[in-house]
Amino acid sequence: MPARLPHCMRALAFAASALFAGLGASAQQEQVTRSNLDAQLFYQLLIGEIELRGGEAGTAYEVVLDAARKTHDEQLFRHATDIALQARAGEQALGAVKQWRTDLPQSLDAHRYLVQLLIALNRAPETVEPLQSLLRLTPDNERSNLIVSLPRFYSRLQDKQQVAGLLEQVLKPYADQPATRAAVHVALGRAWLIAPNTTRALELARTAQAEDPAADGPVLLALEMMPGAVGAEALVQDYLKANPKNSTIRMAYARALANSQRYGDAVGQLEAVTRNEPALSPPWLTLGALYLELRQPKLAIPALERYAQLVQGEAGKAPAADPHAGLDDEDAPLTPDRGLTQAWLLLAQAAEQQNDFKSAEAWLKKVDSPQRALEVQQRRASLLARQGKVREARELIRRAPEKTEDDARAKVLAEAQILRDVKSWSEANNVLAQANRKFPDDVDLLYEQSMMAEKLNRMDEMERLLRRVIELKPDHHHAYNALGYSLAERNVRLPEAKSLIEKALEIAPGEPFITDSLGWVQYRIGNRDEALRLLRGAYQSRPDPEIAAHLGEVLWVTGQRDEAKRVWREARSKDSANDVLRETLARLRVGDL
Repeated sequence: MPARLPHCMRALAFAASALFAGLGASAQQEQVTRSNLDAQLFYQLLIGEIELRGGEAGTAYEVVLDAARKTHDEQLFRHATDIALQARAGEQALGAVKQWRTDLPQSLDAHRYLVQLLIALNRAPETVEPLQSLLRLTPDNERSNLIVSLPRFYSRLQDKQQVAGLLEQVLKPYADQPATRAAVHVALGRAWLIAPNTTRALELARTAQAEDPAADGPVLLALEMMPGAVGAEALVQDYLKANPKNSTIRMAYARALANSQRYGDAVGQLEAVTRNEPALSPPWLTLGALYLELRQPKLAIPALERYAQLVQGEAGKAPAADPHAGLDDEDAPLTPDRGLTQAWLLLAQAAEQQNDFKSAEAWLKKVDSPQRALEVQQRRASLLARQGKVREARELIRRAPEKTEDDARAKVLAEAQILRDVKSWSEANNVLAQANRKFPDDVDLLYEQSMMAEKLNRMDEMERLLRRVIELKPDHHHAYNALGYSLAERNVRLPEAKSLIEKALEIAPGEPFITDSLGWVQYRIGNRDEALRLLRGAYQSRPDPEIAAHLGEVLWVTGQRDEAKRVWREARSKDSANDVLRETLARLRVGDL
């Protein structure tokens, strides 16, 4: 027994805090005077804690639950429930919560615990009555927020359609009340989106926006549906026309566009944010990154330098605390140090795009992050390769430390990219083939090797590798697109090419390069008007030189030669060395642009 004495002292502290938690000092003194915690109950709680510390969770549960019944104390009911949950005794936890609700019928926490436990026990139909009660008890000014959050309560359940139907039943009394009807439609829209029934979800989002045009909820729901639901984007655009200075929604819209690789459209949204709120730092970082994706380093550099200036002037204040969080990484918080590291790396990339290798190295020297050491080495290797020092570049990559298997894969991909950049297709293929023997059935390595097989005109091998990627990862839209585009480019098996590309677009709706592929296959088939429509849309979303080459060719052969030349001029100003663009101009015998 003496050995357990320290645990007993901590148990005494818990017993006191459990009964008096949340009270001020004077209120605690008054509560002590009127407390039901007599010597017998105090001893009972002490025994419960000793049993719990000794691993006797069942006994501790019974003792604490009995004390909760005697005192009608919410903290003790919660503690008894938590003891059962930690012991993975779901039915005992449910029993404690039901007793808690019976003894304290106005307790919001008791209702929440009950609903969540029933969901965890896969007893969703039983949640209807306690959820209805919880909604009735929730204060009027908090009810809409609770309603909107309800789909998350049920996110773990497998039968998503059952959840949507259940919520329609529970929320029916609030669907016609002015204060809650927009929230109800947003919640049901999210539930049906998960079901999935995108058509019904979009209908509910539109209804919610009509009921409360100023609410963010319907627009955020529409953003969740992008790019798959036709009409969702129009809802977002209508909202922004009416609320042009809502940077939170505009940033979320930019994220959705960037995720679909619609970088040109995303840039437009971010430029609006930086005009509306020029002192907001995260949009500048993302804007710079997107300019680089569009090969516009002259625009990227001032945006990134502006970001660095703002962050360094914030004296340690983390941008992540701002509601307009950055778009570069959804998982990790955008701390000042992390954001600056990203800015230095991007500025190095911008300098490299301008062949300013000295400035690129100067930016890289600013990076002092062990987590980004491999990335810094990769960028330095790229600089060496661009200066003709390919052997040194490869050696620099190989010397980089490997802490994980992912690091090893990243090094292989970096070395292959260096060889691709200098058009050493055969050597890049050898590096990837060796890596595929070391990491069999790695979809990224297989895909990259398929691209090298295409460069080496080994089309059968390319197709075999791409079909293996699809077999391993049936939603790998790049593989469907690459295979379909390859067939279209060679003007063979065009119906199959169209089918493959449409499958890719089904997986990644709106993705500009896939839209470009579909436009190209339509051109090969002979549907020139449809080809132009698709290629114009792809080029507007992402003005890439390869898309420009295709759009320009279709414009050229349909007699729209001035527009074709304009598109090609724009593309050449960004990347005059692009192989597809150069081949197109040579094949069509285009003179001066």
